[in-house]
Amino acid sequence: MKVYGDTNSGNCLKVKWVCDHLALPYTWIAVDTLKGETRTAEFLKLNGAGQVPAIELDDGRTLAQSNAIIRYLARGSHLIPQDAFAEGKMDEWLFWEHCRLPLPDVLSG
Repeated sequence: MKVYGDTNSGNCLKVKWVCDHLALPYTWIAVDTLKGETRTAEFLKLNGAGQVPAIELDDGRTLAQSNAIIRYLARGSHLIPQDAFAEGKMDEWLFWEHCRLPLPDVLSG
C-alpha cells in the first residue's frame, strides 16, 4: 500500500499513525501541497479532488479522506468497537473532529 501525504497535515498524520499503530506495511509518498503537487495530472488520477491524504492499495484501488481511510485501515482491529452503538459514537467524534476541530498547524511549531 502507498500512502500519499504531507507531514504538515494533521489529517495525513492521522493515517500514518494508524498504519504505524497497527503495524501495517506501507510506503509513504511525500506530497508537497505548498508546491502544488496535489494538482498534477498524475496525482489527480489518484484523487480527483486534489487533496491528501490518499492511499493506493496494492491492487490499484484508491481511497481518499482521512476518516474514511482510517476506518478502512482499522476495520477488524481493536481501534473499531465491536458494539454497533459504540461504533456509532466513534463516528460521531470522527465527524465532529473533522468538521469542527482545527488540527494544530505543525508549521507554526
